[in-house]
Amino acid sequence: MAPPRLLRKCLLAALPAALVAAASVAPAAHADPTPRAAQAVTFSDTFDGAAGSGVDQGKWQVETGDNVNNHERQYYTAGNNNAKLDGQGHLVIEARRENPANYQCWYGSCEYTSSRLNTSGKFTATYGHVEARMKIPRGQGIWPAFWMLGQDIGDVGWPNSGEIDIMENVGFEPGTVHGTLHGPGYSGSDGIGAGYSLPNGEAFADAFHTFAVDWAPNKITWSVDGTVYQTRTPADLNGNTWVFDKPFFLILNLAVGGYWPGDPDGSTSFPQQLVVDEVKVTTSDG
Repeated sequence: MAPPRLLRKCLLAALPAALVAAASVAPAAHADPTPRAAQAVTFSDTFDGAAGSGVDQGKWQVETGDNVNNHERQYYTAGNNNAKLDGQGHLVIEARRENPANYQCWYGSCEYTSSRLNTSGKFTATYGHVEARMKIPRGQGIWPAFWMLGQDIGDVGWPNSGEIDIMENVGFEPGTVHGTLHGPGYSGSDGIGAGYSLPNGEAFADAFHTFAVDWAPNKITWSVDGTVYQTRTPADLNGNTWVFDKPFFLILNLAVGGYWPGDPDGSTSFPQQLVVDEVKVTTSDG
């Protein structure tokens, strides 16, 4: 189990309640070779646009502020200060060691800036294939994530809203990513999940990889580059409530520090970049 993690505070003023964010390693299995039914794309962003421009505001909103709940060290900035297109079909979320505007964090003057984006109020999904092709950063204290929260979080709070972590990486595990479920009775360090590790000591920061879940009623399956490494159903929840049959929104963020990854140290270089090639959600006629 990973060290204890607290909920991730919602930094966006438009969301009235707290947002949130371990896993044990599970053996990988080959993806199910059964042919998929016809697919319909319900959300797609390939981040095409001029270098330096911000994300499509019709698809994403940018959160701002710090996060005392996880004791993260970054301040999430507005606009395209830390999240912009590179002109080559990528979104680049960049964490920097800086404080250009005297941002104040829970621990005093902020030491780092970064970015966090979500689709709340713009796009939600209930079931489907949810994936992102990304090249993650590296280094002690660096914490990239691609995840989902129940759209009803403002009404029911966390963890009753449910949380689906499609991909998390903590920098001290360069070759491992985690997929986790959080809900009532199985949140924080008691989340239900597993890890997936690359072979031969490879690091995820060395290349692009596709991180995905296949989400259906009473079943969620995680994969990396098409290789399935865990499946979860209500039977895994020890009698607790399955809260994943409702709309969820997407989140992309790059955190610095926190209870789980620990803080950066002398070995951590900045800036660090989470480079996102595509985010896509498809549904199946089947």
